[in-house]
Amino acid sequence: MEPKFSVSLSKIIKELSLDVAYMPNNPDEIQIFSKDITRPGLELTGFLDFFDNSRIMLFGNTENSYLNRFSTEQRYHVIERLFSLDPPAIIVTRSIIPYGELMSAAEKCKIPVLRTSEPTSSVTAELVNFMNLELAPRVTRHGVLVEVYGEGLLLVGDSGVGKSETAIELIKRGHRLIADDAVEIRRVSNTQLIGSAPENIRHFIELRGIGIINARRIFGMGSVKLSQKIDMVINLELWDNKKVYDRMGMNSEMTEILNNQIPIVTIPVKPGRNLAVIIEVAAMNNRQRKMGYNAARELFAALGLEYPEDEDGTGDVKAIEF
Repeated sequence: MEPKFSVSLSKIIKELSLDVAYMPNNPDEIQIFSKDITRPGLELTGFLDFFDNSRIMLFGNTENSYLNRFSTEQRYHVIERLFSLDPPAIIVTRSIIPYGELMSAAEKCKIPVLRTSEPTSSVTAELVNFMNLELAPRVTRHGVLVEVYGEGLLLVGDSGVGKSETAIELIKRGHRLIADDAVEIRRVSNTQLIGSAPENIRHFIELRGIGIINARRIFGMGSVKLSQKIDMVINLELWDNKKVYDRMGMNSEMTEILNNQIPIVTIPVKPGRNLAVIIEVAAMNNRQRKMGYNAARELFAALGLEYPEDEDGTGDVKAIEF
């Protein structure tokens, strides 16, 4: 069973720049557990069989116009019946001034009322995107996350193999650091993983022989980034003369993180190899592959050879764990 995450109402208020019309309790203590929202339609008519009281509720022009059909007493009854089910908060959009009956019902049922000038559809999209990220399943992995030519690369490998030193060289070459040592990975969709650094170690890098440095202060704001989609995993390992490493790039190896499949390559480390340059090439090659270009396939065609295919016609694909 996956752990259940939550986000405080105060964080949502800050993220969406909401105004507080009524707040019965400390918003830091009000926790939201659902990434979905409710726009009451049938609920306003009294059909409440499938009402989910873990969702934030939005009131826009449609809901406001429907409530306008009722008398003051009827309007209060409709709203109070809905609020009695204890939704976590109400957001009134488009600078609509809430009905007095709505505010009275909110005070009676202790439901926070928030306001914004933004259109309902815009608030919905922004709120759902924010909640998807904040409530996403997550795992923390040992490694370094960097952005290279727009590609999010997760560098993994044994301690002391040179991940942090490689990250410093990449930063000096104009790329950006997201996380060092501990990378918090969130699954925001079935195809997308987002990596970030835990807040207490953000922008810090540990370099053996030097100690802890702050990449943002040494290299500037342009050298760091808060989060990044993970496009590829690069496994750094000490060169093993007995091991045969891939020289053609024909095998498309994948690794699984939070049930998502991510491409992975293994780069052997030994003195004299410029890892930063190799990783830059790996990032550009991965982007080309996503766009449908495969250099090994083109070489085989130029040599008049048949490119090896698996049963699906996609090449030899392997899944590995790290």
